[in-house]
Amino acid sequence: MKKNIKMYYTETCPYCRMAEDLLVKLGVDQVNKINIDNNPEFREEMIGLTGKTSVPQIFIGSNHIGGCDDLYDAHKSGVLDKLLSDID
Repeated sequence: MKKNIKMYYTETCPYCRMAEDLLVKLGVDQVNKINIDNNPEFREEMIGLTGKTSVPQIFIGSNHIGGCDDLYDAHKSGVLDKLLSDID
């Protein structure tokens, strides 16, 4: 299942890995991962879009989900399944 999902991340972030693992578990086979390690322009882009400096920052379609905890909360509440089905 291909999805329009974008995730700003860093290589050493365990929460980034947890977020991606959840998405894979839900059948997502492609995440547009944007590494902000040593990429100040991508970090600034992320901050401009979200107002946040922490990673991961996840977008599904045009919806900003937030970080790992937000992604898991969306999954528990059923919102994530709806968002994923809306962008099929």
